[in-house]
Amino acid sequence: MAGYERRQWQGSPTGQTYRERRPCNYDTYLPDPLAGRDFALSGEVTADVAAAEAALVRLDESATALAGTRSLARLILRAESVASSRIEGLVVGGRRLLRADAARRLGNDPRDRTAEEVLANIDAMSMGVETVGPGDPIEPAVLLEMHRLLLAGTPLEEHGGRLRDQQNWIGGSGYNPCAAAFVPPPPEIVQDLFDDLCAFASADAWPPLVQAAITHAQFETIHPFVDGNGRVGRALIHLVLRRRGLGLLVQPPISLVLATWSSAYVAGLTATRYVGPPDSAEARDGFDRWVALAAEACLRAADDAARFEQRVRSLQAEWLERAGPARRDSALRLLIDALPEAPVLTTSVAADLIGRSLRATTQAMDQLVRAGILVQITVGRRNRAFEAPELIEAFTAFERGLASPEGNTAIADPSRPVPQRPN
Repeated sequence: MAGYERRQWQGSPTGQTYRERRPCNYDTYLPDPLAGRDFALSGEVTADVAAAEAALVRLDESATALAGTRSLARLILRAESVASSRIEGLVVGGRRLLRADAARRLGNDPRDRTAEEVLANIDAMSMGVETVGPGDPIEPAVLLEMHRLLLAGTPLEEHGGRLRDQQNWIGGSGYNPCAAAFVPPPPEIVQDLFDDLCAFASADAWPPLVQAAITHAQFETIHPFVDGNGRVGRALIHLVLRRRGLGLLVQPPISLVLATWSSAYVAGLTATRYVGPPDSAEARDGFDRWVALAAEACLRAADDAARFEQRVRSLQAEWLERAGPARRDSALRLLIDALPEAPVLTTSVAADLIGRSLRATTQAMDQLVRAGILVQITVGRRNRAFEAPELIEAFTAFERGLASPEGNTAIADPSRPVPQRPN
């Protein structure tokens, strides 16, 4: 039976004020395990879930018939990772992030700590979606490794890949949980709850989106890590969908939508933290509300990803016309297909991407520069690189559109911090 347990905080000698240093009482939440639970959703929510899952199937089916799907999927994955980071307050524009990534590939220090944290989130999410395929269990070790990658190179690196052994909390003071908005379970029960969560995420008893939504909500309630819970928890949505056969080719940018609906997102998660038995009306209504929001976010993310895919395809078709005739297996054609994966790149990176010689790749890049598709820039310490400005602007417009409550910044302004409008 879920509920709160009253505990006493012994005080924090590092607090700046007496209020922050003094002992106090706080309430920590003890959730029910997920194993063996019966989640009775309303007929309306079940229909919403079916519509959202159908949209994910359509997104993958449309991607299957198109060339360069891997490149486009990587770009959308990057957008999803950026959005998840932005929820945590890490705001960085697409061009800045891509240039930092290019500098890192060259072995240079990007000297941009915010961009590096977002790049670490991309690394963590990429590892997760590459590790978990259809039917694969979501092992605790996978989530721990994602977390290790996320915190690598940060001041909290020593906590990476480890469940917390201390009490954490959300909101209020940084010194004590006395005025916190929510206090997750105490550290001594985190391991059991974490194992139960992974077992639930690896089962097949529920529709994929229902399972993904419930797994995410429970993960955020447990808050198993010292830091990085939100980013790992949102990546977990995609892992659950993938192991159930959805979002295999393109990961819909669900975090971009949830970032736009931040108040509803927090309220939805909070609604799942009921008090009492798991079959109570409060518990049923809370999960109904959360799963409905997750389905709506997933549906919009899939639709917007499909429109963005069409925009990128249109750009690639325009580039082929501007660059001139090219054989399907030519370096030029392969490079145009690969640009969504690396809109900022060097000649050597491009050669690796398309599997062609440096000479052939250089000739193709020169042709794209002459056509105005690539422009030369400097990355890191005087390293020559190239970027595709039209693709970066499309990526930025995609982010901005998803930040609009109406999905269109011409109708409604973005409701959260976003990159500046492309020129």
